[in-house]
Amino acid sequence: MRTQLNNMLMKNYKYSALLLCFLIISFLKINAQELVKHPKTEFRGVWIATVVNIDWPKTSKDSVAKQKADYIEILDTYQKLNYNAVIVQIRSVGDAFYPTKLAPWSKYLTGKEGKAPTPYYDPLEWMINEAHRRSFEFHAWMNPYRATMDYNTANLSPEHDFFKYPEWMIKYGGKYYYNPALPEVQKHLLTIVDEVVQNYDIDAMHFDDYFYPYKVAGEKFNDTASFEKYGKGMSIGDWRRNNVNTFVKDVSVSIKNLKPWVQFGISPFGVWRNKSVDPRGSDTEAGQTNYDDLYADPLAWMDNKWIDYLVPQLYWSMDHPKASYSKLLKWWSENSKNTAIYIGNGTYKVNADSDKRWNNPLEIPNQIDITRTYKNVQGNAYFSAKGFVNKNQKVTKLLSENQYKYPALPPVVPAAVKIMVIVPTVSNLMVDPISTRFSVKSPMYSKIRYIMVYASSFGLPIDITNPSQIIEKVAYESNSDTAEIVIPAYKLNSNTSVAITFIDYFGNESEATIVDLKQ
Repeated sequence: MRTQLNNMLMKNYKYSALLLCFLIISFLKINAQELVKHPKTEFRGVWIATVVNIDWPKTSKDSVAKQKADYIEILDTYQKLNYNAVIVQIRSVGDAFYPTKLAPWSKYLTGKEGKAPTPYYDPLEWMINEAHRRSFEFHAWMNPYRATMDYNTANLSPEHDFFKYPEWMIKYGGKYYYNPALPEVQKHLLTIVDEVVQNYDIDAMHFDDYFYPYKVAGEKFNDTASFEKYGKGMSIGDWRRNNVNTFVKDVSVSIKNLKPWVQFGISPFGVWRNKSVDPRGSDTEAGQTNYDDLYADPLAWMDNKWIDYLVPQLYWSMDHPKASYSKLLKWWSENSKNTAIYIGNGTYKVNADSDKRWNNPLEIPNQIDITRTYKNVQGNAYFSAKGFVNKNQKVTKLLSENQYKYPALPPVVPAAVKIMVIVPTVSNLMVDPISTRFSVKSPMYSKIRYIMVYASSFGLPIDITNPSQIIEKVAYESNSDTAEIVIPAYKLNSNTSVAITFIDYFGNESEATIVDLKQ
């Protein structure tokens, strides 16, 4: 009888062991599939446009309290969707969203150009701090060459460059532009960039697609005198591209000299050149292109390593007949080098475009899925923020349940990748039914931006490459010797250990320190 009982127990034990092995193998297989479907490293950015109050502030007459509440609503919306970067427009038309002697306060902030906010605050410093608290990178977005949005100069501040340096301005297509050819203009614009990089804790400086202006039928961009003075021996096209290239190069060098960890990114128009004009171009029929009309040459910027990332604006549907998202994605992937490539997606078109493909809630999710099939492309950015703030709920539900189910870390820019030799040191561990608390000491020789906290499920080993195990991303206060970490009990799911890593200012992640919560 005892022998039979032992045999039965052994069979049950073997069965249980086999079942456990099967469950573990199944979980690991699912886990591997999840890592392919949900990358841990991926850029997920959103543009917050301030020009003509596209996204923020909602109106130029909003109170400071409403401005702050609306900005926080944008951040909270995209934090819940597991985005990790905001690209905020801080200069759009020769103005500023921060205190400076180089430009007047923006009318889109206070209703009148040159008027400071009341009660007074520094919007840029405040926006950066709020973004970092929610674990976003902050990319400061400038339009360097656009000076006004119209010809109504009576509404400009006396401190606007239009009045201070009228010889810098070119009237064209309903706006005034800084003349990109003038050395004094380039020097002035570089000073503006330097001031922001030096004075603010930004993660990146960002330019969009406005270099030389888009062509307007029947009008001429009148830089003839400058061309005669500076363009000898060159075609006007090559000369204009050289003017832009010189400025891009100077900005790049200056940023890295001031703060090597601050990235320089540009978001060009989505078509470099059409194949009908240049065999190296894309299979598109764009009416205007970077190279031929905006005199911007992203391929040259990549060749010369002047930029850290590009975000080509592919604001078309997957199968658009003249400029297909799918074809352009492939072209940018095949023509990328020396830089990170993220794709700009047009969420402003969802349910609001003549191309009815945008009425399909799967258009954006499908664009993300196909983007992830190209190894040379590391993420997406979306124009613009209001597209998903209390709008287009079917799309956001799909993203939160599928493509953006788990958090992700922004990629380390190619030139900044390095191995972090430091690891976190944990002390003052306290565990109670409500939360787990501990301190993390600041390292002496590294600038730390975030502390990551990981925990596993089902008692399996912690895997810091798995985004589903990210439970906290804590902004590190740079003026503090220690960071105090508090993890609510519900996030730990009965785990008895967590893993802690550092993220430095370049985006590199350290090795993990395992914290035993049973101590």
